[in-house]
Order: sequence, then structure tokens, then C-alpha cells
Amino acid sequence: MKSFDALGLSGQLVEAIRQMGFENPTPIQEQAIPILLQGKTDLVGLAQTGTGKTAAFGLPLLDLIDEGNRTTQALILAPTRELSVQITTDLENFSKGMKDLNIVTVYGGASISEQIKKVKRGAQIIVATPGRLIDLIERRVVNLGTVQYVVLDEADEMLNMGFKDDIDEILSGTPDEKNVWLFSATMPREVREISKNYMTNPQELTVGERNQGNENIEHQFVLVDDRDKYLALKRLVDYTTDIFGVIFCRTKIDTQKVAEHLIKDGYNADALHGDLTQAQRDRVMKSFKNKTLQLLVATDVAARGIDVSNITHVIHMNLPDEIEYYTHRSGRTARAGKKGISMAIVSKRDMGKISQIEKTLKRRFTKISVPTGDEVCQKKIMALTQKMRNVEVNEEEIDSFLPEVYHELRDLSKEDIIKRFASIEFNRFLEYYRDARDLNKGGSERKQSFIDEGGAENYTTGDRIFINLGKMDGLEKGDLLGLICDYGEIDKGKIGRIDLKGAYSFFELEKDVTSKVLKGFEGLEVRGRKVRLEMTGERREKRDDEGGGRHKRFGGGERDGRSGSRDRNRDRDRDRAGRGGRERKRW
Repeated sequence: MKSFDALGLSGQLVEAIRQMGFENPTPIQEQAIPILLQGKTDLVGLAQTGTGKTAAFGLPLLDLIDEGNRTTQALILAPTRELSVQITTDLENFSKGMKDLNIVTVYGGASISEQIKKVKRGAQIIVATPGRLIDLIERRVVNLGTVQYVVLDEADEMLNMGFKDDIDEILSGTPDEKNVWLFSATMPREVREISKNYMTNPQELTVGERNQGNENIEHQFVLVDDRDKYLALKRLVDYTTDIFGVIFCRTKIDTQKVAEHLIKDGYNADALHGDLTQAQRDRVMKSFKNKTLQLLVATDVAARGIDVSNITHVIHMNLPDEIEYYTHRSGRTARAGKKGISMAIVSKRDMGKISQIEKTLKRRFTKISVPTGDEVCQKKIMALTQKMRNVEVNEEEIDSFLPEVYHELRDLSKEDIIKRFASIEFNRFLEYYRDARDLNKGGSERKQSFIDEGGAENYTTGDRIFINLGKMDGLEKGDLLGLICDYGEIDKGKIGRIDLKGAYSFFELEKDVTSKVLKGFEGLEVRGRKVRLEMTGERREKRDDEGGGRHKRFGGGERDGRSGSRDRNRDRDRDRAGRGGRERKRW
């Protein structure tokens, strides 16, 4: 393996890297840096999350920038605020010796006036989310005419979030004579189209096989009933000593609910999702990075850009619909050569998805059992014992306090002292797990709920809906998501899993909006064919084949003024697949 010295980087950057504790480059860094330092080629870099992509493009970019020139020479696009901030932090750490370099981050949810001031001072490098960057371009704050280098980081995720139109608009405004460096964990068709449209004979680097996960991640799953997922989560956390992890949920509502349950049950947890203000997100991430927060409950979108060392576990309360999302999720652990565990809490209906992920990643999942109550208690008491055995005793300072302690305990035997000491911390676990039932059933499909062991609260995510539209109608998941939001007049957070088939599809809804969505689709037609929605399962409603209701057609212009409107003052960098995005594709 080469050292950073041998890659052609300037001595100033090599020294900064050494001071940060890095000795040798990762495979993607070793391959990409010498090519990019030439400053004469477009490049596509395919590598999984956590492989060091930021340094792979950031270090050569810093060497190529002219500090004496205050114009914007480089543009880095990222899908989320958190990733933008992380990239900027890394670049600033790499460039501590470059006193005249100004790197500015711009993203939605923060003061645009402050960002404008920073850009106007002269920003050689701008790190941006697409929506906010377009706002600044339209305000004539950012001039793309001087850009020499464009970096698209996590390109697949930007497209998944609905930023394709924004990326096209941004890239079309940059000079023809520029270098485009595209980094992505996967290479779907849309990413390939960007490389064809905006790159010239790009070199392609692939670290590991495509869609192959990090070899340092151990993939596990537990099989339970849907109703027992939260109970299984608590047992796994209780059983795992010194866990420091990210828990993924599908929707913002589930994310907030799981976090609230964990906090109420005494766990050191908090939520991260798109409905939080920027100040709230910053507070949560600061606590997690400082490890004052043990468990971070997050949505897929909000968790992009989390680059926190020593995450031991990634736990999936729901498996994502796209395998790429699973790869990105699990990549939060086992970073920088460390090992980690990705654990899915699944029911029987998810087993097909487990097999699909195994085939794609070429990684075998290990089935483990949810610990019994006795096993959790035994693990806890042994952890407490080891903590006591390994505690550092300050003999000099504690000696003066011990005589009174000895006197107070004089009538207790050694065995009694040990029992009482252990019970101080341990009684609550004994009480909670007394007569706890076995969760390893994996039985019938029930509505998902988070139910306390005592049977208190029952939170249900809702109904499964059939729709007679699918891939044959030119639909993609983002398109169907947009239709549900537009015609059902609901927020994206009310929508769960979307299962896109050939001639039909299924999607999940929170119960409180089901009737509203069904009514919103009444009379809708696609190419003369009526769109039909039905509830599946026991509560299936009568089909509405006979018609009636108002008729709406795709491609017929604006609908009640909702589609196509673009309010530049709202925060478009949130979870955008709902109604906060640009004009939707029509069929």
C-alpha cells in the first residue's frame, strides 16, 4: 500500500493528514488522488459509504485551487445539510495551512442572508445542497461561470431525493470547460445519464464489486412478530454492552415515536428527521458526535452525512425498499477499517427481502435470537461485575472516607455486601424481565405497533393500499409518492412502504389519512383508464369500478394551483419527495 507522500500531494496537505492521524490512504483514495491531481479528466468513483470518498476528491481539489483567486473555482453538491457540513469540516481540517482559502457551506434551513454574506466575501469552494444553491444563483449571489471543478457526492442519493432537475439546472449553467467528479455508492440508470450528459470520457474507478457491502460489517437479523419489534429492540440494546448505534425507521413519525418511547423507558436516545429545525438537528448531531447520546433514531434521508467514528451497531426497525438504502444505512458502522454490526429486526414477510439483499451484497446474514429475560439479566449483572472489578481506585483520596463505610457495613458478610451492591443497579432489570415471554416467534403478519411489555400504549402505522398503476405506466417510486401527496393532499411522513410492481403497486398509509387519500383519487384517469385504489386485507373496501365523482387527467396543466409552484423562500432541502419539490412528471 502506498503512503500519502507517494500520491503526489503537496507537503502541506500530507503534513495536515499526518497530524490528523492518517498514515495510509484507503483504496479509493489511492486510486483517485493521482488521477484527479492532473486536473484534466472527468471521473466516476464507485465506492461504498465509509471508504474515504471525501478525502479522495477533497485533497486533490485543495491542491488544485488557486488561493490568490477569490472567484468560485470549485462546487461540491451533496444531498443533505449534514453531509454538506461534514464535507466542509473535513476540507477545513485538511487545509489548516491554507490561510487564504475560503470554503462556504450553503444549505436550506439556515439563514440565507448569512450565507450570502459569506459567499460575497469570496468563496473559492462552495459546498451546497442543490435547492439552496439554485436560490443563490437566482439571486445572482453565486456565479457559476468561473467554476473549474464540480463534485457530485452521493450522486445516487441526490437523485433518490428528487434533485435531478436541480442538478441538470446547475450543471447546465457551468462552463463547458470544466472537470466533473462524480462519487456514488451505486450506479443506477439516472446516475449513468448524468455521466453521459455532463462528462467527457470519464475514467471510472470501482472499489470492490458494485453493490458489495463493507467486508468489516457483520449482517444479522432477528425474526419476531411485527407487534414485538420495539420489545425486541429494547432487549437487544439491554443485552449489548456499550452499544453506540443508529436505529433506522422508515417514516418521520415512526422515528419520532421510537425515540420518544426509548427516552420514556430510560434510554439515552434522540431522533433525527426532516421535521426538526436546523438548530434541533445540530444539537442532536453534536450530542451524538460527542457520544453524550448513545442511540440515534433516524430516517434514511436525515442520516446521510453522519460520519461518526466507532458506531458499533446499525439497527433496522424496518428494512428499506431499496437495497441501496440498506447499503448506505449499514455503512454508518465499520468505518475507517473498524468492525461493526448491521442488525435487522424483521417479521416473516421480510424474509424475501433479506434473501434479495444477501444476493446483491454477496453477504450472508446470520440469524440470531432475541435474548430471553434471563439472558439479559445475566449479561447485565456480569457487565456490572466487570465494571466493578476494573474500576480505578484512587487509594489516596478515598482512604479518609473508608472508616465510616467499614463501620456502616460491619454487620454484613462479604456475600451480603456483594448482593446489595449488585441489586442497586440490577433490581429494575429483574423486575422488568421477570416472567418476560419469548419473542422469537416470527409468526403472523400483524399491523406494526410499538407495545410496552405491560401492554400499555398501542401505536399502529396503518393500512396497506392497492393501486392499479405500476412500472408499466412509467411510474417510479418517487412519482407514486408524489401522486399520493398531491392527490391525497397529505404529507410524505404519512406514507410508509411503497411496493412497485408491473401493472399495479401497494403502499402503506397512516390510518388517519386513508379515507382522505381514497377520496382524493376518485375519478382520476390515466390515458383513459380509471385509477383504482383498494384497501387490502380484512378491511378491503368495495371497488369503485362503476365510476362517478369528478374526473382528473394527467398532463392537463395545474391542479388547484398546487402542482408546479415553486416558492423559493421555503426550505426545499428537507425530505423533498413530497410536495416540497419541483414540478412533477405527468403521464
